[in-house]
Amino acid sequence: MIEFWSGALALSIFLYVLLDGFDLGVGMLFPFAHGEGGRRQMLAAISPVWDGNETWLVCAGTILFGAFPIVFALLLSAFYLPIFLMLAGLILRGVAFEFRYKTERLRWLWDAGFVAGSYVAAFVQGTAVGAIVQGLPIENGVYVGGAFAWASPFALLCGAGLCIGYAMIGCCWIVGKGGRDLRAYGFRALPWLMGALLVFLVAVFAYALLIDLPVLHRWIERPILILFPIIGVCAFGLLAFNVRRKDGRFLFASAAMIFIAAFGTLAVSFLPYIIPFKITIEQAAAPESSLRFFFWGAGLIVLPLTLAYTAAVYFIFRGKVQTGDEYN
Repeated sequence: MIEFWSGALALSIFLYVLLDGFDLGVGMLFPFAHGEGGRRQMLAAISPVWDGNETWLVCAGTILFGAFPIVFALLLSAFYLPIFLMLAGLILRGVAFEFRYKTERLRWLWDAGFVAGSYVAAFVQGTAVGAIVQGLPIENGVYVGGAFAWASPFALLCGAGLCIGYAMIGCCWIVGKGGRDLRAYGFRALPWLMGALLVFLVAVFAYALLIDLPVLHRWIERPILILFPIIGVCAFGLLAFNVRRKDGRFLFASAAMIFIAAFGTLAVSFLPYIIPFKITIEQAAAPESSLRFFFWGAGLIVLPLTLAYTAAVYFIFRGKVQTGDEYN
């Protein structure tokens, strides 16, 4: 049961980062669209899937609460303010997404809310990941840091980096889904976003060496970790090749592989810890009886149904957004 719920948690977190990541990225690119027509096409490209994508955040939180309650309590204590900001940003995005079509005079206000919510949610998520990687102040299984202990320079740098990554994969999505104008915009923006991502990766690696980040020592203990950066480099090369050829068929898949490489690097670096390097997965797990009871509902029914729903939505709404298509 511990292995099952560990895998389910990892899958839920990854699917949230990948799927909601690209529609948050579209929100960050939204103010740079060409006129109202371009903005409506961007929204049409994510309208069938954006709310379903956020379901995976709910799944991840539910699994933490039911299967790893110690971690759930620790993360709430450590990230009370960031979680509040993230949820506020996601709510603001959802409200703005719907309300912008109900008004003309105040449409600029809802557009600003949609963009601000996208940036806030993405930045907070990256900052939280950076704080966890750097290490949370935990003693005897209890969080002992202050309300802003998470806001270290390294964590804030990771927040900016995730915004860049989300914007890049969002750009790949609109190239694959959009019409001619949207594709042209995406191909213009992608080289800049890819360059910014490279700068971020160099900067964060240099800073990690400077502060002697504990997770770096795992690279000596586990040489297999080098496989994930190799996968990431190959995916980045394929992405650059397709951008240069103006071929949008494999852009999103290439960007997704970059995210897979990054996620795999962190996951394998942390094992067997769930909170590095303080609490192991086994220590954090709920009692076996609770895990089994949780499995019969959430594991056997809810999780497979959510996977099936996600796959069905993406299959049904496959294809491109045509000029004139919009969501309202």
